[in-house]
Amino acid sequence: MSYDISLCDPVTGKTLAEDSPHQIAGGTRVLGGTKDLWLNITYNYAEHFALAFGDNRGIRSIYGMSGAESIPLLKTAISRLGDDVAEDYWAATEGNVKQALNGLLAFAQLRPDGIWKGD
Repeated sequence: MSYDISLCDPVTGKTLAEDSPHQIAGGTRVLGGTKDLWLNITYNYAEHFALAFGDNRGIRSIYGMSGAESIPLLKTAISRLGDDVAEDYWAATEGNVKQALNGLLAFAQLRPDGIWKGD
């Protein structure tokens, strides 16, 4: 299981896209990158999300928020995590979780007008 999290147009609800492909990837990778502001994140990280966000909603805390509204929340969550990145993406380390959140933060900074949707 995993989370599919997208930054979406506030009017159409469609996933926002950039002009050129990015390499921000999670559990699903697109060969050559993708223009979509979308990230698939393993559910293995759920426990760390709950701790990082300080509530039982975890990553779902940003759902419905604008990119701009989520930036301080994402930065706080990131600051609560360690840097122990594992070579195995699926390993539930704080560093792996931090990398995923940094990807979402990058999307929010690119398109602060977008609205987060997920699951």
